[in-house]
Amino acid sequence: QVQLVESGGGSVQAGGSLRLSCVASGYTYRRYCMGWFRQAPGKEREGVAVIRETGFITYSSYTDPVKGRFTISRDSAKNTLYLYLQMISLKPEDTAMYFCAAGPLVGDCVGSDWANSWGQGTQVTVSS
Repeated sequence: QVQLVESGGGSVQAGGSLRLSCVASGYTYRRYCMGWFRQAPGKEREGVAVIRETGFITYSSYTDPVKGRFTISRDSAKNTLYLYLQMISLKPEDTAMYFCAAGPLVGDCVGSDWANSWGQGTQVTVSS
């Protein structure tokens, strides 16, 4: 069973940076979707960035509000995947609980139905 553990959240001032990390243990998929989601108080969960790994080519995509500011990346070791989210120029509206998700490759990794494993989340708070 895959276990996802996020880290790297914290409190920063607007314009600051954070790097989130997610360790996916027990991950054996060669083709997969992995991504970051966030949920702010009183709002629905939204996708932030996703990696689609086809086994030949890796694609990444971002929600419009974070394009140019956030960068998703991944690394791998035996049965373990590492997912990162580098966030710069943070804004107060980026404040949310950030979750890592993973699942086998499904289409273009759109939405969240592909995710069958979720982390517990890491809080990001950006003050103005």
